[in-house]
Amino acid sequence: MRKIILFLLIFALVACTAPTEEAPDWEGYDPFAAADPQVAIPLSTLLPPTRAPGEAIATPTPNKPQFAPADQQGSGFKIIPDSELVYGPASLLLNMEIYLKGKNGYLKSYQQEVDGEILSGTEIITRVAQDYSVNPRLLLALLEYQSGWVTQENVDETEFPMRYYMEWYAGLYRQLVWTANELNHGYYLWRANAVTEWTLVDGSLLPVNPNINAGTAGLQNYFALLYTRDTWEYDVSEEGFFATYKSLFGYPFDYAIEPLVPTNLAQPQLTLPFVRGETWSFTGGPHGGWDTGSGWAALDFAVGDPQGCLPAKAWTVASAPGVVVRSGNGVVVLDLDGDGYEQTGWTLLYMHMGTEGRVQNGSKLEAGAKIGHPSCEGGLSNAAHLHFARRYNGEWIPADGSIPFILDGWVSSGTGDDYDGYLTRGDQSVEAWDGQNPINEIKR
Repeated sequence: MRKIILFLLIFALVACTAPTEEAPDWEGYDPFAAADPQVAIPLSTLLPPTRAPGEAIATPTPNKPQFAPADQQGSGFKIIPDSELVYGPASLLLNMEIYLKGKNGYLKSYQQEVDGEILSGTEIITRVAQDYSVNPRLLLALLEYQSGWVTQENVDETEFPMRYYMEWYAGLYRQLVWTANELNHGYYLWRANAVTEWTLVDGSLLPVNPNINAGTAGLQNYFALLYTRDTWEYDVSEEGFFATYKSLFGYPFDYAIEPLVPTNLAQPQLTLPFVRGETWSFTGGPHGGWDTGSGWAALDFAVGDPQGCLPAKAWTVASAPGVVVRSGNGVVVLDLDGDGYEQTGWTLLYMHMGTEGRVQNGSKLEAGAKIGHPSCEGGLSNAAHLHFARRYNGEWIPADGSIPFILDGWVSSGTGDDYDGYLTRGDQSVEAWDGQNPINEIKR
């Protein structure tokens, strides 16, 4: 594992001094060596790319006939691999603080109040990257492309650096929140085979080229919401955003990890996230893992009569053994492979966990260990509840997709409408319903 540590250190130092960050050198990399005697298999899922150098990225295109004729389609140029959009294993290769020390851009000294706390530009990017599970390298490159904040000390746009000119979204934090959500929109719509056209800022429709990949789809959607056709065509071309990304971090496909989500992936055994013997309400079927743009990775549960946002007395518990890799702002992230990184392997998101009693970061938990009390902390909510979601290698895993979300034998399914769905076990079925009702009660 010393090789990994040495590699990451060298990589960070290069990023400090060179104008272009070198692409990772995977030769000799051992993903299964132990980095720390306290960690069983660190970086166990950070695997090298499966493509030979220079080989084109594979782009499986389902249901190709549904797309518009080729002469009507938008660009088919692939901008980034899928693994560069999500907050996945390759994002571990960026030490943002060290990287930005080599830059003298506006971002370096930027500060903003977020939820009553003064955060630096680096802290804001990290928070958005973690919450939305979007690669911080991508957010930095977009920030540079749109406003020059990474390399330019004096910039012409300080309030709306991502060029989304809505007053509510002024300031870096909300600009990045909007951006990350729309990147996810494009990515997960493409993943779900649910988009054939983008809506441009002027309301016109742009047919999608079926040869792109999900990472490129995320960027095409983002630029479509800001610009008209001519500008969009430039932004998604080799001379547009791609050139800025390459100048900052090197050729993006050198970071590709494929497949990011293996085709034969199976969910580990999980229990319902509450104490055995208790009855809770299944209040939300498949919906966004974080905000509206991410895959429909989440399910909602509540306990007892609705008491507004007063934290519940009941406990949520660990659905599997793991290590707590993030705890704060209403969020607990449980890392199931135990390597200490939420960017790799299976992770579980427990959202709206109240401050009092919330498990501490770094805790090693067995299945059934206490996580926290359902509340409204950490996001918009009309009543205390648990928002519960899965990720693998940083990608939100849908609760109604090809990898079944199974909790104590209960299998999640959706109806095509967010928040609507069922949990089914054998001949038993529980329907999601917003509130307390006999039809949505589920007992562990």
